[in-house]
Amino acid sequence: QVQLVESGGGLVQAGGSLRLSCAASGRTFSRYAMGWFRQAPGKEREFVATIDASGYGTYYADSVKGRFTISRDNAKNTVYLEMNSLKPEDTAVYYCAIGRFRATTAGSYDYWGQGTQVTVSS
Repeated sequence: QVQLVESGGGLVQAGGSLRLSCAASGRTFSRYAMGWFRQAPGKEREFVATIDASGYGTYYADSVKGRFTISRDNAKNTVYLEMNSLKPEDTAVYYCAIGRFRATTAGSYDYWGQGTQVTVSS
């Protein structure tokens, strides 16, 4: 059974930074791609960033490009999302997910974490 546990969410002022972590267990982490998605109240879950198994290939949603950085530490079975220059519209529950390939669609991922709340105040 695969488990993904996110942490690092919280309340931050606009312009601030947060670093999310997602610890994985139950699967050979280094063989799989990881993704971050987010869901704001009343909105659909949307893609944020993805990283391939090696960690060298990344891809971002236009809305976060240049502000967010996805990375991974395969020795620690952990993927990170560094979020800078945060805006109120970044407020959402952030989810990590694991899948076979780097992808922007939620259906491409096999397992999901429980989510961590990020709130950006203006």
